[in-house]
Amino acid sequence: MREELGRWNNGAGIDLAGWISGMGSLSLAVGYTTLFWPEFVEHDGYILRAGFSESSLRGFEAQAKGDRKAVEWVMNHLHIADIHLGQPDDLAEDKVVLLGRTLKAIYEAKLAKDFPHSPCIVEFHEPAAGGDLAEYELSFWQAKHESLSA
Repeated sequence: MREELGRWNNGAGIDLAGWISGMGSLSLAVGYTTLFWPEFVEHDGYILRAGFSESSLRGFEAQAKGDRKAVEWVMNHLHIADIHLGQPDDLAEDKVVLLGRTLKAIYEAKLAKDFPHSPCIVEFHEPAAGGDLAEYELSFWQAKHESLSA
């Protein structure tokens, strides 16, 4: 990202706030609220991203054979590289890492705010440096499901 920002202003560079002002849009900003402050719901003892598929939930339950942590993990996971499908030229490890780590902190805060009675564990999986960018994933599950999975 530094290299990209450094090309602005005839090589003098630009900061992220200036870049957003020049490249972004209010429509995109509104859309990003679903990513940066997502809606979560409680459903059948799970905490899930709003808008989930009931049939997918039941299918993953059957596959997981009672492992509720595994069900929450797969239902809530997000591949960082999939946020902007169709823009592989913009995909870079530094961007994926920064975004994933930031989203992890956001999800921790949002889940703690929305579900203080049911603490969640948020994980940002970072494969070894230089690995497949599609493997950078964010997900969460309820801490109470930890002991049930072991």
